[in-house]
Amino acid sequence: MMSTSQIQTFETEGGRLAYRDEGAGPLLVLLHGGFVDHRMWDDQIPVFARTHRVIAPDARGHGASSNATRPFRHTDDLAALLRHLDAGPAILVGLSMGGGIAVDTALEHPDVVRALVVSGVGTSEPAFQDPWTTATQSAYWQALGAGDIDTFIDTFSLFIYGPHRTAEDVDPEVDRRLREMTRSTIAKHTGDEPDWSVPVTDTWARAATITVPLLAVNGGSDSADHIGMAERLVRLVPGGRAATVEDTAHYPNMERPDAFDTIVQEFLRALDS
Repeated sequence: MMSTSQIQTFETEGGRLAYRDEGAGPLLVLLHGGFVDHRMWDDQIPVFARTHRVIAPDARGHGASSNATRPFRHTDDLAALLRHLDAGPAILVGLSMGGGIAVDTALEHPDVVRALVVSGVGTSEPAFQDPWTTATQSAYWQALGAGDIDTFIDTFSLFIYGPHRTAEDVDPEVDRRLREMTRSTIAKHTGDEPDWSVPVTDTWARAATITVPLLAVNGGSDSADHIGMAERLVRLVPGGRAATVEDTAHYPNMERPDAFDTIVQEFLRALDS
């Protein structure tokens, strides 16, 4: 059950956006992956809140935020929240879908972005080619379309392990937490619900125009597609660089929070030096 004691909300024309707001200092925003929610950052929030004001939102349709009832873009939701808080520009730290939102925001709302940290993603327009990734995605979308939620969660959870590991290689608590968040997100939706999300386009072509500092932090055991897209983004953005958290897959911040946090903290210190 999600704790709401620390959840704040921002009412928009499209519904409620929920977020956690902890600490004080330069603004740092933690953006979660698809099908989960802000709780994937539970290990990071207290650490980064020692030196930064940390905002951890639930994307529309996830966690405690409202489902969409009209066309929307995640980047516009994020920009509206940051302008509502009047506390930018922000360092955006995003994993998977959250990383795509971070890059979108640097392209669409550059005035609210100070720096980018992405993990397991390039832009919001992924290009999947690796057989493991494409087969896994096909299987979980098929299960979701059939309403087989248990199979969907089992298949989606393969991204916790990556293509080269099994469940025995992953902390069961990390597995449990991710499955709980995924089930909670799915429970918010119905099978006949329209997809109101509007994509941001030409992101790869436009990525070279990003001028803020960029760091990609990849799990060493993540899929070749996810690592490759992050590395492609790093090559496109002037001055972009990459780091690896070994013995982790798509959620390095949850599997090895100390290692992930150390890499990001070094990046943050460099921004202020």
